[in-house]
Amino acid sequence: MKERKNDTALLLIDSQKAFHDNIWGNRNNPTAERNAQALLEKFRENDWPIIHTQHLSNNPNSLLYRNGGATEFMDGLVPQANEKIIVKHVNSAFIGTGLEGYLRENGITCLITAGLVTDHCVSTTVRMGGNLGFEMIVAEDATATFDHEDIISGEIFTADIIHRVHLSSLHGEFATVKSTADILHSISLNERFLLPLVLII
Repeated sequence: MKERKNDTALLLIDSQKAFHDNIWGNRNNPTAERNAQALLEKFRENDWPIIHTQHLSNNPNSLLYRNGGATEFMDGLVPQANEKIIVKHVNSAFIGTGLEGYLRENGITCLITAGLVTDHCVSTTVRMGGNLGFEMIVAEDATATFDHEDIISGEIFTADIIHRVHLSSLHGEFATVKSTADILHSISLNERFLLPLVLII
């Protein structure tokens, strides 16, 4: 039997078809899903814990409105029968769900995090996970976001700038931010991911 990393789980946030809709506008990081798949394949190959979140909005005007077709998981990132699904209704995967209890009951202390979108559900979940004492690792190239308009000037903030700013804010305070390749390399060497003096997220 392969060695199991009981304390480390992959957390895939909201890998749902809604985020491929053009309504969101320009997006960065077109290879985010492919990188998330690489992490998913590695965890499946080694029979390590995998958690998927699925956002089901209470807002009937949302593409993510509960039980709508766009809430389905993206091709290549569909959970298997033995993988945990956490259904959430707000940005944080820890609010109104059993995620924290599930992690503690199963001795999971480290979450390698990927999914959508960087500045909303990914950032919110990672920040709260850090505050709850979990070690959070964010795969910077396995998440993405969209352009936003400045509410004051009307200037467009590009998805790439928003992505980089949010990851920079998370790193060293709430999480360790690494590339998918670096995470996979650390896994292959059975290394811990945390940098010295980084706050557990």
